Amino acid sequence: MKIDLNCDMGESFGRYQLGNDADIMPHVSSINIACGLHAGDPMVMQRTVALAVTNEVKIGAHPGYPDLQGFGRRKMQFAPEEVEAFIIYQLGALQAFVSIAGGKLHHVKPHGALYNQACSDRALATAIARAVSLIDPQLILVGLAGSELLAMGARHGLPTAAEAFPDRAYNSDGSLMDRDLSGALVTDPQLIAQNAIRLAKEGLTINEVHHAIDTLCLHGDHPYAAETARIVKEQLRKAHVHVRPLLRL
Repeated sequence: MKIDLNCDMGESFGRYQLGNDADIMPHVSSINIACGLHAGDPMVMQRTVALAVTNEVKIGAHPGYPDLQGFGRRKMQFAPEEVEAFIIYQLGALQAFVSIAGGKLHHVKPHGALYNQACSDRALATAIARAVSLIDPQLILVGLAGSELLAMGARHGLPTAAEAFPDRAYNSDGSLMDRDLSGALVTDPQLIAQNAIRLAKEGLTINEVHHAIDTLCLHGDHPYAAETARIVKEQLRKAHVHVRPLLRL
């Protein structure tokens, strides 16, 4: 068996430092780089792209709401054409840095509230899928398993990848539990590794529908993220699940 292991990166901004990207990078197969609206800045984007190219890790865009103060985790309301425009804006910026570094943009995964709202909001999911397809119809659209985002991505002819989170708790409907609720965040590396193995091998059943999982996300914004990534990759290997990047058509 094989599974992609991804991590959100490039989330520092100016003098504000978040995450330890260099230490996490060797343990994942793909990354999602913040594009400057919810986190990141041009210098951080450029450095993170260079680090990924050096480590031969697949590079994805991680566009979010224009909300630096809220780190893109606050629900916002925009017209579909506005969403489409700021997705294109963010993908274009990252794509330029990737091209200059000799790499190739591989996938797109919305961030935070944008990601969560697009799981059930068809108009929002459509705007995101349309923006990605206009940039490059071969880009893989990553979204929560069973979500409207993946359905609209497929409708727009995009390759899609179903994602699960071994370091997060789920609601009964398959959505992610609100971060503010007790138990929403899983912090024990061994438990995260157990969840990763289960999700990779068994997938997720949501409303009596089974979904295979293509990629697992590990959050990089806590002090033990690098050690957690190392343990998860090691435990997956021991369970005969090989960490490999998603295949781009």
